[in-house]
Amino acid sequence: MSANLQELTQLVRREGLLDSQPVYYTFKIATNLLLLAAGWTLFALLGDSWWQLAVAAFLAVCFGQTDLIGHDAGHRQIFRTRRPGDLIGYTHGNLLTGVSFGWWVGHHTKHHNYPNHLSLDPDILRRQVIFDAKDRSKRTGPVGRFIVRHQAWMFYVLILMEGLRLHISGYVAARKGVLKRHVALDLGLLTLHLAVYLTAVFTLLSPGVAVAFLVVHQGLFGFYMGVMFAPNHKGLPVRDGEDEKLDWLTRQVITSRNLAPGRITDFFFGGLNYQIEHHLFPSMPRRNLRRAQPLVKEYLVRGGLPYAEERLLRSYLSVAGHLGEVSREVAVLERAPAVRGTR
Repeated sequence: MSANLQELTQLVRREGLLDSQPVYYTFKIATNLLLLAAGWTLFALLGDSWWQLAVAAFLAVCFGQTDLIGHDAGHRQIFRTRRPGDLIGYTHGNLLTGVSFGWWVGHHTKHHNYPNHLSLDPDILRRQVIFDAKDRSKRTGPVGRFIVRHQAWMFYVLILMEGLRLHISGYVAARKGVLKRHVALDLGLLTLHLAVYLTAVFTLLSPGVAVAFLVVHQGLFGFYMGVMFAPNHKGLPVRDGEDEKLDWLTRQVITSRNLAPGRITDFFFGGLNYQIEHHLFPSMPRRNLRRAQPLVKEYLVRGGLPYAEERLLRSYLSVAGHLGEVSREVAVLERAPAVRGTR
């Protein structure tokens, strides 16, 4: 038997796994908004205190959870039509967390189409580390070479900046003409979020506490987003060339990694720990991914496809191990000209 997307889709559809989940998402959105409101209320009540750093850590998780709802809205998991999905997306992304929903939808859709493609996957192209030794020429200068040389651990340092990069991505996309829809709304909500956020922090807190709050909040937000997405594809096969030779189902499966199921993992990763199922069925509500996992795994294995699944810590070690191997390959390639020159 060979795996067939149409057949697999029929299997999950018969189980009702592609059906919308309005009650679940109503509860999820309401609960998340309450937690986010509680964080900002505590921020206001504490005032100028170093305890605000604990609030910053809590809000970093809240921001990540809020953007996960925006992620689901972008995939039409919450609503099947664009307008209500956009309402949820722009509210949770631009307004509440300062991450451009318009930029993200285009960026993430292309990633889903070409996962781990060195020339076509924007999640590969936007990283400072490299995933194949032949890409070493893209990272020049002393800083770029240092990062590549030490990227096995530098990757986890660099993702501390991911929050800042996410905040400016909408503005960069607008400047490049990448944003195609609701540009004024997108940038307006981003700027409103930034203005209110910075005003609140620097009005309520003394300069030292304010700066520390920003560093902790944005650093942990970026780290949370980074470690949330890192296990999904990093360290798995990459490919290159403008022509995509793999069929859609195969390219999704061989480039995706699941994390071992668990309720805590399900919460913190928002269903992205079922990355194979998510890539095969992006519009499947996250609540159904857990139920879909054993069915999809059995079908794919019977069809002769690999099914990558690891425990959480092991997955991060796999990512670091792959990046370290690329660093070693780069070092060998860079030494080769010198060795030839001495002959």
